[in-house]
Amino acid sequence: MSSSNPRFIKTHGGYQKLLSYQKAEIVYDATIYFTKRFYQRGDRTIDQMVQAARSGKQNIAEASLASGTSKETEIKLTNVARASQEELLVDYRDFLRIHKLIEWSKDHPYAQRLRELNRKPNASYATLQKGIENKNPEICANVVIGLIKVTSYLLMQQILRLEQDFLKEGGLRENMTSARLAARRSRPFS
Repeated sequence: MSSSNPRFIKTHGGYQKLLSYQKAEIVYDATIYFTKRFYQRGDRTIDQMVQAARSGKQNIAEASLASGTSKETEIKLTNVARASQEELLVDYRDFLRIHKLIEWSKDHPYAQRLRELNRKPNASYATLQKGIENKNPEICANVVIGLIKVTSYLLMQQILRLEQDFLKEGGLRENMTSARLAARRSRPFS
């Protein structure tokens, strides 16, 4: 395609740079650790939690790659990622309830510390490892719950942004039509 012809497939991908993906990856890794530690081998809950965590992460990646040709698919998959995070949140809350443990309020000192750690640039599993791998199951579960809440919030903000981008820029069909019309206008008459 020459530089004078407009492109109708927008740049896409780059999901690794998305903060929502980075947090979802930590949630996935933490869930692998948590389920191995606190559930008996063969418990179906392990598969359910790991699959929900994986779905949250993988759908962000798939949405990002689909964005070049389908804004609708990008929005749907981003919402599936958010729904998977919510499913996982319910599992962690069930764990706390069943074991008669407390979910931290937003004012709890550890919740406040978790927010500080989550705001660190390039926060990773290692940044939160002391909490994720703490001896106390209440701390472990609450740290992952906090991460899930952050991830869900970021995904909701992403969905709102995708809606605005679609309203402003349109979708693939509109871009294809615009590119085709521009190409026709730039061709000399034969």
